[in-house]
Amino acid sequence: MAHGEVLDFEEYVRTRQEALLRSARRLVPDPVDAQDLLQTALFRTYGRWDGIADKSLADAYLRRVMINTRTEWWRARKLEEVPTEQLPDDASVDDATEQHADRALLMDILKVLAPKQRSVVVLRHWEQMSTEETAAALGMSTGTVKSTLHRALARLRQELESRDIDARALERNDRRDERGQERCAA
Repeated sequence: MAHGEVLDFEEYVRTRQEALLRSARRLVPDPVDAQDLLQTALFRTYGRWDGIADKSLADAYLRRVMINTRTEWWRARKLEEVPTEQLPDDASVDDATEQHADRALLMDILKVLAPKQRSVVVLRHWEQMSTEETAAALGMSTGTVKSTLHRALARLRQELESRDIDARALERNDRRDERGQERCAA
């Protein structure tokens, strides 16, 4: 690889590494594994950098390399599970119910936003794009992104507070009903 192409690759990695690491983190749950996945993908891409004619497609190329690498790792994994007659005494199952409930609440609450507000929130907070990147992606000014985000977050806070107030009112009513039933039974 020519000296200029090496510098080209190094500059690309410096400017895109955070976004690429976020992509890796979406592919594997462990942050350390995500870093390993990105490093492996960068190593594999470095050898083929001069073959990527359109450098604007480098992100897509690297993401494909990460997906393929993750698939290779998954296929090559050593299965540590051994079938037995009895479950071990310390067998425990992680309960992801609360995480699923939070995600369901988030998805539900995003529905209260207008489509433009939802897009800004998702790009800024979920995809972690900068204000400038979000503005370019949505074809609006940075000022519009900031004001839209401000109003959207205020609306989300308001919705969360109203749902929390509703939930507390339901709890109070449930407790009153339980006390009333206890009195009738006595």
